[in-house]
Amino acid sequence: MEGLTPVQTVRVAFRAECERLERVLRDLDDAALDRPTPCPPWRVRDLVAHVSTGAGRLAGMLAEPAPPRAEVDAAAYFGAAKFSPPVDRDRVDSARRAAREHPGAAEVAGEFGRAWRATDEAVAAAPPGRVVRTRHGDAMALPEFLRTRVVEVAVHGLDLADALDRPPWLTPPAAAVVAGVLTGGVPVPPGLRWDALTVLRKATGRLPLTGDEHAELTRAGIGRLAFGG
Repeated sequence: MEGLTPVQTVRVAFRAECERLERVLRDLDDAALDRPTPCPPWRVRDLVAHVSTGAGRLAGMLAEPAPPRAEVDAAAYFGAAKFSPPVDRDRVDSARRAAREHPGAAEVAGEFGRAWRATDEAVAAAPPGRVVRTRHGDAMALPEFLRTRVVEVAVHGLDLADALDRPPWLTPPAAAVVAGVLTGGVPVPPGLRWDALTVLRKATGRLPLTGDEHAELTRAGIGRLAFGG
């Protein structure tokens, strides 16, 4: 987006995707919260609690002292250590605990709105060049960590759309950010004819990569997709 700083560009994408998801959540009834998702054992209420926690995480991070320099970018953030069995167990259990604090659909939507807006306000007030430390110990430039938040909201938006039997709602600003993270900034080969939703599904294992697709990515200089495809 011409004329915007890196953090402003990512903030536009973050706001767009969060606003769209919040509209979806405000349209739900309580029964929808107990529908199963493609992320078992989570139901919709658990998955939204996980997304809310992730979307709001930067507000607390920006209140902490800044590391001296960034060491990890958005693509490297999604390494294998983030998906080890102990980390996965903690992720599942913490989301289920958080979900119990907001039992109704209106409360779930309200908490998500509060969480992402807290991050948005903190990002707007942060100085240029701000570095943050993640809960995993990574030191990251603010725009890079915010890019991971766009990925989280967008990818789990796909899961929620599937769980709710709705068409996916990926917003164009978020699609551009997510594709850049998942491919390391290398354009997806046009011969694959993937749209943004297919990039998300292929990169996160929600659709399998064929041998021909893997070879095409390699020829394009995409050694691996960020989630290990």
